[in-house]
Amino acid sequence: MMTSSELFLETLKKDGKPERLLKQYEGCTFFPPNPANNFVRGNRHRGMEPLIDKFGTTILWPEGQIAAMPHVTADNKVIDDICEWKNQLQIPDILKETDDPALWEPFKQKGKEIKESGSLFMAFMPTGVFERLHFLMGFEDMLMNFLLEEDDMMELCEEIGKYRLTLTKMIVDYLEPDVILTHDDWGSKTNLFTSPEVWRQFIKPQYVEQYKYMKDHNVIIMHHADSFMEPIIEDMVELGIDVWQGTIPSNDIPKLQKQLDGRMVLMGGLDAAVVDREDSTVEEITEHVTKACEAYAPGGHFIPCITYGGPGCLFPQADPAINAAIDEFNKKTYGIC
Repeated sequence: MMTSSELFLETLKKDGKPERLLKQYEGCTFFPPNPANNFVRGNRHRGMEPLIDKFGTTILWPEGQIAAMPHVTADNKVIDDICEWKNQLQIPDILKETDDPALWEPFKQKGKEIKESGSLFMAFMPTGVFERLHFLMGFEDMLMNFLLEEDDMMELCEEIGKYRLTLTKMIVDYLEPDVILTHDDWGSKTNLFTSPEVWRQFIKPQYVEQYKYMKDHNVIIMHHADSFMEPIIEDMVELGIDVWQGTIPSNDIPKLQKQLDGRMVLMGGLDAAVVDREDSTVEEITEHVTKACEAYAPGGHFIPCITYGGPGCLFPQADPAINAAIDEFNKKTYGIC
């Protein structure tokens, strides 16, 4: 019988033969902190006072909110004139502040312990290029600036891309992870936030070197985007993404499985609005998860998972019911769970 880590790796192979479906993030251990992330993001926790990260964005996480979120207003936006972005933005110097092997050693040791346990070590790269743009100026300004101020927006995108390439190299070189979970939401539930052409002009080029560096160092690329992404699926493959985590069911998953033919794993398929509510019942969750497994397992290269960008649901009944439903499907379909 395969271990969960072996099963994960087998699922990634184009001609792999996994014994069963994985249960969400099974096979990987998500360990998100590191010195650079901690320095830039600050100490985020539910119920905290408003926090300003090292990019200058105000972050809120009140007691009743499910996660930390940027709070960008006309009065506090970091960039209020894209033509003046070089004067208004100070990109944090993570090399100066965190490039010390002693700072990284405890995190590297934790990664070693995860690997020695038989699990794959998953590191974290939050706030991708597109997300950073609207963290800095708000969504409306960002979209307008793509159209009206192409040169300045391209320069800003390239600088954010350089920052993330530096972060990529630090995480890969210091921590030596098996997998990096990298975040950048590129769309809503029904469409991309921009046209594919705008995304290809401004956003895609910033990921070429980042993801190449991961590939060159044998790191599995798991890109989170709980978005509708059908129009750029071939671009994602071209960038080298191994796992698209966050594949929401408004995408035509069976169609994409046929198109991809094993070139990328789709991880998701479970609608959080159905399975992760305070009033969701075990029966309701079981039915939804079972239908998803029945619909998407035959296409292969699929991992049923909540579409959040990390393990764990919000309400306590959700994860156990999701995993139990996957176990039951595996038992009935493959004779193993």
